[in-house]
Amino acid sequence: MGSRETAIAGVSVDAEPVPLTWRDRLLAWRDAIQSSPRFQRWAASFPLTRPIALARSRRLFDLTAGFVYTQTLTACVRVGLFDFLAERPRTRAEIAAHIGVPLEETERLLRAAAALELVQGRSGGRFGCGPMGAPLIKNDGLARMIEHNALLYRDLVDPIEFFRTFERRDSAVSEHFPYTKVRDPQNFGRGVVAEYSDLMAETVRPLAEDILDRFPLQGRRTLLDVGGGEGAFLAEVAWRYQSLQLKLFDLPAVIEGAQVRLARLGLVGRVELSGGNFHQDPLPAGADVITLVRVLLDHDDESVLQLLHKVKRALEPGGVLLIVEPFSGVRGAEAVGDAYFGLYLRAMGRGRARRADELRALLGKAGFTRTRVHKTRYPVYAGLISAQH
Repeated sequence: MGSRETAIAGVSVDAEPVPLTWRDRLLAWRDAIQSSPRFQRWAASFPLTRPIALARSRRLFDLTAGFVYTQTLTACVRVGLFDFLAERPRTRAEIAAHIGVPLEETERLLRAAAALELVQGRSGGRFGCGPMGAPLIKNDGLARMIEHNALLYRDLVDPIEFFRTFERRDSAVSEHFPYTKVRDPQNFGRGVVAEYSDLMAETVRPLAEDILDRFPLQGRRTLLDVGGGEGAFLAEVAWRYQSLQLKLFDLPAVIEGAQVRLARLGLVGRVELSGGNFHQDPLPAGADVITLVRVLLDHDDESVLQLLHKVKRALEPGGVLLIVEPFSGVRGAEAVGDAYFGLYLRAMGRGRARRADELRALLGKAGFTRTRVHKTRYPVYAGLISAQH
């Protein structure tokens, strides 16, 4: 039989059956068994399989109810609950008065938050932060990201339409990142880029501390941060390495915000600022370290390769490029790279999270040698690859 093609949503699909491997057959057999109601009842009753069955049913329910968990977290963040509880344990009445919610509904919220370990019961019927809520105390960056996810929720209201629509120029997330939709973002005014620039700056500090712990910069002379936003990453570098010359390159409107932020941090004159569009303009030369922090995942492979060629031309011989961003396929963090960032970048309108080997292949095409993947403290937030000139 010849090959047949079937058009599905404008995509040509080869309909010729592919022979099944032994692994395909084994997994199909497993699926047939596990989908049987009779087997499910037996597995949930038999002592040896009961823990596995219960754990899987819990995971499936968590996927089903995940949006409720997220909204519970968002509600706690929005009313400043964790900072309020950090001062001292509070009664239900104190919490109700603080968040402006009737006592009965405050009780409902606290029960939900306690079930998620966001809050925890204390003596005298009071509440304090739980193990999942404590890391959010005074954590403005993470709180901003939790609030920001409301945009992604809006785009995912109809998930099928989300995947069917190839051009999402009107999505809530893409509206937040206007540079993804225009050809000449260097012409933006400050007002257009202020909100997303501030969000990126507020969420970079934990990532910066992790990277600088993993890749010391002693002995380096000049660091250029390409697409470095308002300089939050370079501020962390400046405090650790007093003699290191620092340069920042980003869109002119973003550089305006960097001037204000760096001045507020007491770093005026510490960082050399350059405005431009790295897709069109040459990068400042003379650095023996160049960093791309959460930059490449926003772009397609062709744009990434072009940027890597520019970086190599700008980098001093013997210099090093550091790529910092969430990777796809990281063991233990698969859901972050492939589920969360996969859908987030889809809503954003371009880019994708890449596996470390995909980034290393692009680096090789750009002429970089001796690429290395470094372990990071929190691979959920970012991975690290270094590449020698």
